[in-house]
Amino acid sequence: MIPRLLAALVLLSGSGTAQAAVQAAAQVTARADPGVPVPTSMVALGDSISAGFNACGWYVSCTSRSWSAGDNADVASHYLRLLRLDDDLRGHNRNLAVPGATSAGLMSQVRQAIDLKPGYVTILIGAQDACVGTEREMTPVEVYRQRLDAALGALRDGVPGVRVFVASIPDLRRLWHVGRSNVLARTFWTGGRICQSMLARPSSVKRADVQRRERVRDRVIAYNQQAAEACAALGDACRTDEGAVFRFRFTLDHISKWDFFHPNVAGQRALAETTFGHGFAWLDGR
Repeated sequence: MIPRLLAALVLLSGSGTAQAAVQAAAQVTARADPGVPVPTSMVALGDSISAGFNACGWYVSCTSRSWSAGDNADVASHYLRLLRLDDDLRGHNRNLAVPGATSAGLMSQVRQAIDLKPGYVTILIGAQDACVGTEREMTPVEVYRQRLDAALGALRDGVPGVRVFVASIPDLRRLWHVGRSNVLARTFWTGGRICQSMLARPSSVKRADVQRRERVRDRVIAYNQQAAEACAALGDACRTDEGAVFRFRFTLDHISKWDFFHPNVAGQRALAETTFGHGFAWLDGR
């Protein structure tokens, strides 16, 4: 448990020494993990990213293209990867993620999940805690942690034996970086008032705007650190991606042209690929 937590935290620091330490810790963890049976049911929790919002249409959820529980072959979700290991999972994939959800809405989703008694639950939550109108509206870090602790604790107690995977929040400043020179992206961000805490005045390089973006990014890093710690508190029942989603160097080719904000099919596929290898050592049930 401790090596996994340290790995998740130092990965976010980005140093070469930290990278080497993480790789060593990951190898130890992999050797210690004897493998777990493939679940017979799974549930996706989170916000619009996990709901597949704008991945296949104009401002609609597209759960079939979710990185987690989707069944679209082009995405190769966690569900489809697990299905290749054990067909008993077929048809038992539910997506309870809610577009626009913040950490405040996670407990409601957890309560629904408990009723379904899933064997596997994925969680990606927090982008909307940082993507608000102004910096002052961002969820305080301690509140985010309290909500994660409560939700994960309820899930552990409500579904004994459940396996939980917590994905890190993407780097929102990278979204600004890859889209700032694209006139359509800037138009969507400004006209739609999308994630203004990060994306307001996207062409500006004034000190105040540069520092604002850095502070929002720091808040996302803090959320990811707290999520890693909350997950570690569940012990072997929980895994994180060790910051892999946050570090992923996505481009506009991974972003929906409906809003220049949400992942498209390629983005959802990248999420699935990036996260699955950091999860549990599932046993081949074939």
